[in-house]
Amino acid sequence: MSRKARKILIIGAVAVILVVILFSLCATQVPTGYTGIVTTFGRVEDVTLEAGFHVKSPFQKIVLMDNREQKKSFSTEAFSSDIQQVDITGSINFSINKATAMTLFKEVGTDYFNKLVSPRMLENTKSVFSQYTAENLVANRDKLSTSIRDNLSNEMVGYGINIISVSIENIDFTDAFTDAVEAKQVAAQKKLQAEIEQQQRTMETQQQAERARIQAEAEAAVQKINADAAAYATRVKSEAEAEANKLIAESVTKDLIDYQEVLAWDGKLPEIVSGSGAVLPILNMNAAEDSGAGTGEN
Repeated sequence: MSRKARKILIIGAVAVILVVILFSLCATQVPTGYTGIVTTFGRVEDVTLEAGFHVKSPFQKIVLMDNREQKKSFSTEAFSSDIQQVDITGSINFSINKATAMTLFKEVGTDYFNKLVSPRMLENTKSVFSQYTAENLVANRDKLSTSIRDNLSNEMVGYGINIISVSIENIDFTDAFTDAVEAKQVAAQKKLQAEIEQQQRTMETQQQAERARIQAEAEAAVQKINADAAAYATRVKSEAEAEANKLIAESVTKDLIDYQEVLAWDGKLPEIVSGSGAVLPILNMNAAEDSGAGTGEN
């Protein structure tokens, strides 16, 4: 290869290298979910770049602002309204608006979470926790999370930061308070158990009394039925006897009596002992009178 050809080859290689370097300095790419903030020698330009390929000045830099939903964990300490220390762990989900990403970068920078969101979130967390007693904190965990999110969202909306959710994941108390709560719960459970047992005994006593009352009423009812039956039988028997006596009385006549006497007579006249010791028959004086009367009439 001639000297002239080598020179041309070197110049071409240098030109290619310069073109590649210039292209790398002027070309940039913004990933999906990000907004590109354009700065020239540190000055923020009034333009933002959407996701995709872009050409810029070699003197410009592109700062990426993440617009996707982000999650950060946090931990802090707080005091309840009854001055009980509480250790808190949780997480926050948030995102930034594309339209205000440039303003946020100008005023706060890329570390906006540590500089702006985190301090306000911790302050709101302590403020909300101070409104509840220690015993009510666990039961109102959802309310705590909602209150913190709402308060923080009102403060961050002006910066273009959307607070999606705040989650209180764990609430831990001191050992002394935990022991006191456990002792109180045990005492409450024992009291409840005693009340249940007393109610059960009372119920059993009432059931026994009710069974005794029902049995006594049943026995009294049986006795009344038996007494009524006996009284009815006696009354029926008395009425039957009275009716029978009535029928007998109505059927007895003088002729019937005479007839019965005749049937019962053995043919002998009654006898009496006279003063001389002789036994004389008793004559039917009525028959003699009837006979004498008959003779006189004849």
